[in-house]
Amino acid sequence: MTARERLEAKLSGVPETALDALLEDARGMILAYTGRTALPQALETAQVQLAAVLYNRTGAEGESGHSEGGVSRTMEALPDEIRRQIAPYRLAKVVSVHETA
Repeated sequence: MTARERLEAKLSGVPETALDALLEDARGMILAYTGRTALPQALETAQVQLAAVLYNRTGAEGESGHSEGGVSRTMEALPDEIRRQIAPYRLAKVVSVHETA
């Protein structure tokens, strides 16, 4: 089953173009966090999960918290559960230091 098919199963009734956009946004966020240029196959599940999170946040863009009727919710850009899945795939940054004479 492809990532698109799995996301479609989770979010039935969502237009195909929206599913593709959500997957692309999730892919971009994961690549930015890991410093990679291509998404490893092992992170496809995290991509689908993040795309579903992004869909559920539609309409709440820019909010970090919300209270209504005594119920409070806080939102993270990248939920800890997903961050833990992708953290092992982060690339280290190499910094070169040259001594000047």
